Amino acid sequence: MSDTAAPLKQRVGRYGVWSIGLRSEDPARRGEIAEAAAELEELGYGTAWLGGSSAAGNAAPLLEATSRLAVGTSIQSIWQHGAEASAAGFAGLESAHPGRFVLGLGVSHAKLAEQYRRPYSALVAYLDALDAAGVPAGRRVLAALGPKTLELSRDRAAGAVPYLVTAEHTARAREILGEGPLLAPELKVVLDEDPERARTTARDYLAMYLALPNYTNNFLRLGFTEDDLKDGGSDRLVDAVFAWGDDARIRARVEEFLAAGADHLALQVVVAGAEREALPRQEWHRVAALLA
Repeated sequence: MSDTAAPLKQRVGRYGVWSIGLRSEDPARRGEIAEAAAELEELGYGTAWLGGSSAAGNAAPLLEATSRLAVGTSIQSIWQHGAEASAAGFAGLESAHPGRFVLGLGVSHAKLAEQYRRPYSALVAYLDALDAAGVPAGRRVLAALGPKTLELSRDRAAGAVPYLVTAEHTARAREILGEGPLLAPELKVVLDEDPERARTTARDYLAMYLALPNYTNNFLRLGFTEDDLKDGGSDRLVDAVFAWGDDARIRARVEEFLAAGADHLALQVVVAGAEREALPRQEWHRVAALLA
């Protein structure tokens, strides 16, 4: 474990926001993204996590618009961005905004990356290249689901940023990581008290992920069945990977993840009918208030 893991825990804070929209490269949205980043900082979130295969260039506008907010990639695909370019991007942001950029790395999925071969070995080689280029282990985190990659997060990075996981997975990940490394799972939030409507919103969003074996295999390791993975996910699965309901119910789900060992939660607000790249700023306000 890197000796800078503990400072990273302090830097990212207890709660962050996970958003695909914040990584948009549309020049017309640059002002909106800057305003949203400044708003997140004012609301007390510690980190903005950029969804999709984001990179240092996507983080720069948010860092420029804020003074304290940490910005992390969640995740940068090792197949899409080479280690040399990744190291150069890190160095540039570190020079301009010291200590505020977190390099989140992952192997993506076979269906999304043509080069996908021996992903674990490729990730190890990528980390070797980052070491050689001077990127500190304590400033990078891995999108780890399985035991081997969680061990790599412990030994070669500052910790793990698992996506689409349960509180039980968080507890298992904490056992593997030990006390020191950062554990910052993503948790989806639906601000809707109606069970049927909230679960429908969740299933509509979850469906694309249930076509990706890395996620479904992880659910099967956790004790879910093939039936749980059908038709957008069973109630049991949806309730395990989403926080939905009134403020008290959502707070309870958040506390469940923290009690399981999470140091930080990357909260992704899912809104019925919204575009995936929308910025749910009103909902971010409400989540900040219920967590205060």
